[in-house]
Amino acid sequence: MIKTESAYREAVQKLKQDKVFIDSEKNRFIEMGLEKEHIELAIQPYVSFHEQLKEEVDYYEQIKRGEFDTVINLRTIGNTLIAYRIYIGMSQNELAEKLGVSPSQVSRDERNEYYGATIERIQQVMEAMNMTSVTKVNPTDIISA
Repeated sequence: MIKTESAYREAVQKLKQDKVFIDSEKNRFIEMGLEKEHIELAIQPYVSFHEQLKEEVDYYEQIKRGEFDTVINLRTIGNTLIAYRIYIGMSQNELAEKLGVSPSQVSRDERNEYYGATIERIQQVMEAMNMTSVTKVNPTDIISA
């Protein structure tokens, strides 16, 4: 997951470089006389990494527009916190300052997507970003006794 504007810019640049590299490799294989199926097999790993990075860039652009995924369960709350921080344009350093912790602590929390964070910690982060959430409980199965 891309978490900073500089990482986003680097990813966009990498996408451009990857596209040029993939095209050049494809042309090189064509010049070698490889068949289309073999060329596709040879470049597939590069294409897969390129597509994965493209999805990350697309997701970053989505959250910058304020388009958030629905939190289905609390396991994904960490990604939502990171996405919201990006959306409001707050840096990790600014969040650390508001929380009274070191920037490396925020970086660590985000790297781990707040896994294992307490409810109190999640609430502190939300309050530091003036973020609110709504929780709705949907029963999925009714257990009969």
